[in-house]
Amino acid sequence: MNMIVRELDQQKLEGFVTRILDDLGAAMIAPLVRIGDELGFYAALAESGPVTPQELARRTGTVERLVREWLSAHAAAGYLDYDATTKRFAMNPEQAMVFGNPESPVYMLGSFEVCQAVMLDQPKVSKAFRNGGAAGYHERCSCLFSGMSRFFGVSYKAHLVQEWLPALDGVIEKLNNGARVADIGCGHGISTILMTKAFERSRFFGVDNHEDSIACARDAAKRDGVAARTEFDVATAKNFVGGNFDLICCFDALHDLGDPVGAAGRILEALAPDGTFMAVEPRAGDRLEDNINPVGRLYYAGSTMICTPVSLAQEVGLALGGQAGPARLEAVLREAGFGRVRIAAETPFNIVLEARR
Repeated sequence: MNMIVRELDQQKLEGFVTRILDDLGAAMIAPLVRIGDELGFYAALAESGPVTPQELARRTGTVERLVREWLSAHAAAGYLDYDATTKRFAMNPEQAMVFGNPESPVYMLGSFEVCQAVMLDQPKVSKAFRNGGAAGYHERCSCLFSGMSRFFGVSYKAHLVQEWLPALDGVIEKLNNGARVADIGCGHGISTILMTKAFERSRFFGVDNHEDSIACARDAAKRDGVAARTEFDVATAKNFVGGNFDLICCFDALHDLGDPVGAAGRILEALAPDGTFMAVEPRAGDRLEDNINPVGRLYYAGSTMICTPVSLAQEVGLALGGQAGPARLEAVLREAGFGRVRIAAETPFNIVLEARR
């Protein structure tokens, strides 16, 4: 095999190797973050202030020698602060927003759980590359679903009730007066429950084709005291029951569907005459060159490992991908029969599409 030989730019090579070392360090520390999440290290650090390895081990009932190495890795990564004089490790306020406060708008522990899931599922996706491309949700590890609930829940808590719903024409008034709302692809139900808590006169219906996720959603509704106004059922986006909904939502799920046009058509059919469809989707431009940035890097990786093979495992298998972009998404909605489509709101990570008849 002939290879094209080009003169190396040593400075560019060194810069690229440095970048790869940085990425390898991030990849290697990801399982340590999962350990800290599972064993309560971050919660303990957020509550305690500066600690020695012995003190953190004592507080969490863990082995000091391993805790010392875990803390050292975090200090080397800049995930924790280290005081060489006192030999103590501490979580500064900014680190606490990412690791120590579940109510923070930049809480990231769910993201690392998703990372763990895609690593565990990597052999299935590798196989899919040579066998039709399908690796459906039905064959994925359970931590993918809990991780996605935590990951997406951060944005939903920060924006759903406060910004996204108010951006829709006339929807808040309906919700306050008492509306029928469906949440398609609801997963563990976090979006459904957030809306149920905020609008006491309305009734909410969540559907998902993943049975274990629906069981988790039902349990969460009971824990949060909203089970009387929520109903969760196992169904697909094309065969869910009910109609005359004032609002139908689809949170970070439309692009995962094998037949998003067919699903949007069923949604249109299930809406009240003046009803609204809200599709929350990953933030993306319409061209690859628009998405060559840190968010695009994350989302294209997620799309390769999750969104695209999941869509290819379903009927039609349109495989929009996690970076479909607003023009492609609007085309899907218009093909389904929606006459009015607009971007109602945006964040650095999401776009909110409003579609009506």
